[in-house]
Formats: sequence, C-alpha cells, structure tokens
Amino acid sequence: MSTAKRDPATLQTASGMPVIQAMNDTLTFSAAEKERLRELGRRVAEIAALPVQKEKADLWRRHNDLETREPVVFIDPENGWNECIPASSLRCAAPMARVWEMFLLKQIYWFEVLKDDKVIEPYFDVPYSYSDTGWGLELKREHGNQGQGSFIMIPAVEDYDRDLPKLHFPEIVIDQEESGAVLALAHEIFDGILTVRRKTAWWWSMGMTRHFIDIRGLENFMCDLIVEPDNVHKLMGLLCDGWLARLDFLEENGYLALNTEGTYTGSGGFGYTHSLPRPGYDPNRVTAMDMWGFVESQETTAVSPDMYGEFIFPYHLKIAERFGLNCYGCCEGFDPRWKYVRTLPRLRRVSVSPWADWEMLPELLGGDYIASVKPAPSPLAQSVMDEDAVRAELKRAVAPAESCVLEIIMKDNHTLGGTPRNAARWVEMAREAIAGR
Repeated sequence: MSTAKRDPATLQTASGMPVIQAMNDTLTFSAAEKERLRELGRRVAEIAALPVQKEKADLWRRHNDLETREPVVFIDPENGWNECIPASSLRCAAPMARVWEMFLLKQIYWFEVLKDDKVIEPYFDVPYSYSDTGWGLELKREHGNQGQGSFIMIPAVEDYDRDLPKLHFPEIVIDQEESGAVLALAHEIFDGILTVRRKTAWWWSMGMTRHFIDIRGLENFMCDLIVEPDNVHKLMGLLCDGWLARLDFLEENGYLALNTEGTYTGSGGFGYTHSLPRPGYDPNRVTAMDMWGFVESQETTAVSPDMYGEFIFPYHLKIAERFGLNCYGCCEGFDPRWKYVRTLPRLRRVSVSPWADWEMLPELLGGDYIASVKPAPSPLAQSVMDEDAVRAELKRAVAPAESCVLEIIMKDNHTLGGTPRNAARWVEMAREAIAGR
C-alpha cells in the first residue's frame, strides 16, 4: 500500500517505529493536541499504577522463568485496531501526534475493553529516527491490480555470479537531530505524567529467510535449495554476517535497550524475567546476551525438516548464540523440525502455530519451554463470530495446561469483521476455557 494514502496513525515500520520523513511531519503540535496527549497520558499512568499491573507482571515473570503452569492470555488485534479505534475518532491532526494518540488509546483499550494479561506500564518510549543503507540492490515488489494486499518480489539477484558481489551489509544511519527533537517533544508533553525513555526496537525477527526472498524471490528461493545449494549458503551466510555486524554496531555504540519487562518478544508474549539481564550488566552498554533473541522461518513451511536443518538452521544457530534467551518460530509448525530447533542455545519460547501438532506439546515441550499457542484468527474475522468453533479450539489449546507452560496468543488479525467486540469476547472465552480445564 502506498504510504502516501495511509493515515499517519498507522504509518510505521515493522519494528513499530514511526516513519517521520514519510509523514512529512514538522513535529509542531498545537496546544490542544498537547493537552489531548497529556490527558491520555494521565489515564495511562492511572491504569499503570493499579495493583493489578504488578500482579500481571509477576505472572509473566514466573511464566517466563518456567515457575508456574498458570496460562497467560494476550491478544493483539493488529490490523483490527482500525476497527477498535477508527482513525476518524482521533482528535489530533499532526501526523506524529496521531501516532502517539493511537498508541495511548491502545493502552487504555487493552485495559478497559480487551482485559487480557498485557501489563500497562508507566512509560512512553521514543525510538531513534533512523534508516539503513539496504543490502546494496534495489528491492522491488509487484502488487496486484489494486496496488495493495498480496505481492511478489522482483528478484534483485537474478544471476548469482554477477549480482551477489554487489550486495553489502546494511549500515544504520541515525538522524541525531530529529531523534533529539522527538525526544525533547515527548519530554515536554509527558514529563511528570509518564516516564519518557529512549528505546528502539531495531528488529522483529532475525530469521533471514524473509530477507533472502526479498532479494531473490520466493520461487527462486525454493528452486535454489535444489539447483543452487552452494549459492543458498553464500547468500544465507552474507545475511547472517550482516545481522551479526548490525548487532556489533548497536552494542558498541550503546544503542541497544533491554527487551525484558513489557517488551513484546518473539511472535508472542512479553519479556518479563529474572534471567535477564546478566548480573552486573552495564545499562549504558546493553549487549545481545542481556536480551531475548528471535529466529523463525515461516516461509519454509513446505521445506523438509532436514532441508531446514541444512540450509537455514546453521545461520539461526549463529544468531541465537549471541542472545541470553531465545524464541523460535511464528506461523511454521515447529514440531517437524524440533530435532534442530531444540538445540538452539538458551531456547525458552516456542511458537505453536495453528499448523503445529498441539497434541505433541507435552512430549516435546513439557515444562522445559514456553508453548506460545496461537489459535487461528479466522473466526474473529467474521461479523458474527462462530463461538462454538472458538470454544472447541480453545479447549484444545488449554488441554496440555497441567504439563506445559502455556501462553494463549491471538494475533495476525487482518480484520475483526467490522465487529470489534470479537476481540474482547475471544479473551473472555479464553478465560473460560482456562477456568474449565
């Protein structure tokens, strides 16, 4: 979708960082906009101060440290937020003000309406404004007739011998002036209300197969595993070394922030834990070993387990070795490739997608790993949710609760069928399933 046609409140990168340049924002808020943000900030602070937030944080911490079998519940409506909080309901006009307003409204909605186990914290995090130089070749997409929705990647590397030498590691370029201006504006608005912090989510996943496909195209990627195996390793090696170089840069320059506490980790769950950061860590020089890491390869669901083990896993292993705790998986079924995944160092959270074998959880994960169970979001996409289907799937999801460390995660919602109530009702039904297990 063209960013020029999107509402600023939804204009952000995969890591959640607002794209300030794309919004053409002057960072000039009106007095009314500042007061609107302060009003919402005060409500978030009130919610964050409630005793239930500490109770939820303690539950997540015991959960992540494998000390309880009490399941936790979390829902992120994702694109369904546009139905829960329509853009037309926002009062701010300045692009960045709308982004901040939407963020604050989401925190309030989570507590007042969704009522899951998300902890509402008294923080307002401001990321750096940055870009990176890319992998060295222009990446192009070909969309359908509408110019949105599904697309295919136009291969940037068409010939390995000719094009692979053109690739290079992406370099992060931070706009220090703009970063400082945004942080100062946040302090002006929220000081005395919420704690303003510099905190940037520099990545979502380091799984690399998505980047491979961005560069080479999906069909080429799948064929290359058979006809270009050496070049697959060369490109995967380059991608892996590029991510490791990014980690080095972020560590050496003090740009990393802990993703423990209320930071979303992996493809589900939050980072609360006593296991991180390491004892005696330097808060001004956070390293990956103080953080949760995350690798996945949902693009390779049609690839055999041993082919994953040969072409993808060695590079996942190199990434995971850098982190203090690790998460694996998103939409792919973890169980066929478990003999490889289980050897990731310090593995703690495993995504159990609708395509995994849930009956294998007690045997494969037991109480040694967090089973991040993801019921299918499709029932929530209907204007009238099929509650019988939801109950049946939730009953199946909580069945291993006595022997496993479960979190029940609802995500990947592209729509709520025009019925925002579906999201809150799903949480209620998840609670009922847990209580009745």
